Amino acid sequence: MLSNYVPILVLIAIATAFAGGSIVISMLVGPKRFNRAKLDAYECGIEPEPEPAGPRRFPVKFYLIAMLFIVFDIEIIFLYPWAVAFGGLGVFGLVEMVLFVATVFVAYAYVWRRGGLEWD
Repeated sequence: MLSNYVPILVLIAIATAFAGGSIVISMLVGPKRFNRAKLDAYECGIEPEPEPAGPRRFPVKFYLIAMLFIVFDIEIIFLYPWAVAFGGLGVFGLVEMVLFVATVFVAYAYVWRRGGLEWD
């Protein structure tokens, strides 16, 4: 019974070894001569301006867009198991998914109407 999980465990072990090995090799092989230009933040050729004292504020719009992305992304993920099990769910599964998609559509229309998808 556990033999079904061996390929997954091997894949996880390979991925972990590759990630750890990449970090270790980059630390060993990478250049170690730092200067002021290399340590400065890259701002597309624009000289970075000094930051004001205290916490830096982001516009609330940034957080709203991020939250909307997460909400709609998670709702789309719920469609995959439904699509896989659609044959066994019958009419009940279809009705439930129509209600779910309608709820998502109402939320999407509300956000669109309120201007939540406009990036200013």
